[in-house]
Amino acid sequence: MKNIYLLGAAGSIGLQTLDVIEQDPHQFQLIGISLGSNDDLNHHILHRFDVEIVCLRHEKQLDYYQSQYSHIHFVFGDQGLIELAKYPKNGLFVNALSGSSGLYPTVMAIKQKKDIALANKETLVMAGDLINQLIQEYNVSLYPIDSEHSSLWQALRGEKMDDVSKLVITASGGSFRHLTRDELIHVTVDEALKHPNWSMGAKITIDSATMMNKGLEVIEAHHLFHLPYHQIETVLHKESLVHGLIYFKDGTIKASLSHSDMRIPIAYALYYPDRRTYDSTLELTELHFSKMDFDRYPLLKLAFEVGTMGGIMPTVMNAANEAAVKLFLDKKISFLDIEEIIIQHVKQAKQISNPTLENILQVNEEIQHHILMHYEKR
Repeated sequence: MKNIYLLGAAGSIGLQTLDVIEQDPHQFQLIGISLGSNDDLNHHILHRFDVEIVCLRHEKQLDYYQSQYSHIHFVFGDQGLIELAKYPKNGLFVNALSGSSGLYPTVMAIKQKKDIALANKETLVMAGDLINQLIQEYNVSLYPIDSEHSSLWQALRGEKMDDVSKLVITASGGSFRHLTRDELIHVTVDEALKHPNWSMGAKITIDSATMMNKGLEVIEAHHLFHLPYHQIETVLHKESLVHGLIYFKDGTIKASLSHSDMRIPIAYALYYPDRRTYDSTLELTELHFSKMDFDRYPLLKLAFEVGTMGGIMPTVMNAANEAAVKLFLDKKISFLDIEEIIIQHVKQAKQISNPTLENILQVNEEIQHHILMHYEKR
């Protein structure tokens, strides 16, 4: 029996993680979760699973939930996420939160010697060097849940990193892969949220359309697999069946293929080092790959540049992206304004070569606040 903690249980990745857990109740015990603002969904989850500690989104939810579920210990907000991370029972800490709020709970969970299953890209984008130091210091494991990184992880299993020539991350191209840049000027939020292959949350779907999601994954791959950026590439692959490829020095290429179903990489992380049974047949017809066009997707090019800069710059880029995506989803800016805001703030930012966790959290908050307040006043 493996104890599981799940941050972001009511989100897309969280709900699929619950599906995996529920299918094998003799394998997993869900100890703690964080929930969202949808009370109907929250109640549905709490009736399905017998948990010990729950983090709510808002303090105003606390009294009501505690009265309904007296056997559960409820906490709330950012401090509640930390209490969840510090809960004394050992277990696998699954971080399925979206955005920078996932960083600090991950740090605290590592310090409690919990292994980490990570779907929160921002943790490694903002603080990859720091996270890797903590993982070594506290002797815990880090398992990637992203489909691309899970595929690369699986393809590398049993291999020597010295034999790797490069790794390749595939990209579907997102909602607007068929459009030119001129055609992006008047696209709408609703159009941007219609991903052709995956069912995901709003933020990651917009990131997929701008290709920022792939940029975050490049930086994440750098920290996960400890390869320099010149050994990491991206290609367009519209079918989303091949999720990652490893090129070896002897000319061999290993590719990892699966359905566009996030429960596959989730289960791989939860069951590791074993595999679960998954009934499916992958029909392989034609697979298409295209060279990445950095002129079409300037944010992906920016991510490579920012990753190479290191220091505080990935945090700057990520913070600007979070704020810009929020503004776009709130229909306060256009789709192409997302790129302009991010590029502008990266160019203006002052480098901090070896940022502390406090530096990272402060810069993240300051940039997001500055961008959001600027557009509130317009």
